[in-house]
This record gives sequence, structure tokens and C-alpha cells, in this order.
Amino acid sequence: MVLEWSSGSKEDYVVSDWTPVHEAAIHGRLLSLRNLISQGWPVNLITADRVSPLHEACLGGHPSCANILLKHGAQVNGVTTDWHTPLFNACVSGSQDCVNLLLQHGASPYPASDLASPIHEAAKRGHVACVETLVAHGGDVDHNIGHLGTPLYLACENQQVACAKKLLESGASVNQGRGLDSPLHAVARASCGDLALLLMDFGADTQAKNAEGKRPSELVPPESPLTQLFLQREGPPSLLQLCRLRIRKCFRTRQHHKINGLVLPEELKQFLLHM
Repeated sequence: MVLEWSSGSKEDYVVSDWTPVHEAAIHGRLLSLRNLISQGWPVNLITADRVSPLHEACLGGHPSCANILLKHGAQVNGVTTDWHTPLFNACVSGSQDCVNLLLQHGASPYPASDLASPIHEAAKRGHVACVETLVAHGGDVDHNIGHLGTPLYLACENQQVACAKKLLESGASVNQGRGLDSPLHAVARASCGDLALLLMDFGADTQAKNAEGKRPSELVPPESPLTQLFLQREGPPSLLQLCRLRIRKCFRTRQHHKINGLVLPEELKQFLLHM
């Protein structure tokens, strides 16, 4: 094993090969990790790729190991050479407990680089609880990355219905996708009826044209039942739908839960909340 002290921007850390601390962290061996720390092993050991034990604990989805590392001073926003933060790794594993823990210890919900965005990763993989926690801590539901698009677009592209619904309920723009390609374009290609209905209920523009000048309905695979759905939704939305969308628009991102506080019949609240 090679150890070399280096000076970081905030505090010293140690560059090393793969160590027993990394091994214990990624496999969730809490007792071994405690013993290693008590023996004097630094918690901010990083490999040549700048991977720390905290990165590994979160990638393995082990909040107990992450917690002990953080309590002993692990850098919560450390970045690997691939721009992965511990929070990004927690979203890869889908560990809401790790996501919560990191945010409570000061992790930034915003990506260190567009090459590794936590909320995009959670949306793509269908980790609804992680998306919800990130949004609750200020994550941008409409963060648009050139090569990925918005979190909603990624959720739709990967047919993650529950994540798409959570993003829309949190105020994500239903028509922002990747360039001119809207989430509904992505859903049309995949021929996913549940997602198409969801997007339309939240006001998706069925007439939007992508860079090729095509509307979503023109991208539906031949003989797909989705074709009939688009035919049924042709024309202007109903007055009922327009009213719902207008009222929801009055509530900004992450504020739609306040609809529950309105002095309205319960059924009307559920209608406004898409429940």
C-alpha cells in the first residue's frame, strides 16, 4: 500500500491504493470499519481516482458506515475524477437513508459537474424516494443538461413512471426535455401508455415539434395502442383540465403540497394534486 499526504482546498487528505477502509465501507462491515478508524486509519483516504471510503459506503448503500465516516470527518462533497460525489453514488444505489444522511451533513444537492447529476441519476434509475428527498432539500427538478435533458426527460426515456409522477407533482415543467425533444416525444418512441396519459394530464403539448419537425404522435411505433390515445386527446384540453393546470401553475416548484391547505372539498384537492 502507498500512502502520500496531499493538501486539499479545505483540509489534508491521503492518497493511497485501495485500502481495508474502502473494503469495509463498500461491503457494509461496520464493526471492521470502527476498528480500523480506532487503529488510526484516516477516513479521508482517496485512491488515485479520488475515491474515498465515503464514496464506497454510499455506492454500497450502507448508511451506518457512511454515518461513522461522517462523524469522523469524512468530506461530504468529495469529488472523484469522474465527478462522482458521495451523494451521486447514493443515488446510484438508491439508498434514501444515505441521501438523507449526506444532505443533513451539508452535501450539495446540485451536481459538481453535469457529468454526474444526483437527481438525474435517481430519476433514470427509478429511485423515487431519492428524488423526493433531493427535491425537498432544494434539488432543481428542471435542471437541464445538454446531453441528458431534464430529470423528467430521463425518467420518461427510461420508462420510470413513478419518478416521472413525483417530478411532475413537485412542479417539473412537463414540456422541458432534451433540446426540442419533449418528454412526450421520448414516451411516444417507447410507446408507454401510462406515461403518455400522465404527461397529458399534466398538460403536455401534443403538438410540439422536435428538431426533425415531428410531433410526438408521429413517433409512435406502427400498430401501437398509443396511436388511439393521441387521437382521443386531439384538440384543445377540456375546461376542467385548463382550470386544474392554471391553479397548479399558481404554486411554484416544490409548493404544490400547499394545495392541501386550501379551504376546498377533499375531492377537489385530490383532483388538483392528480391523486
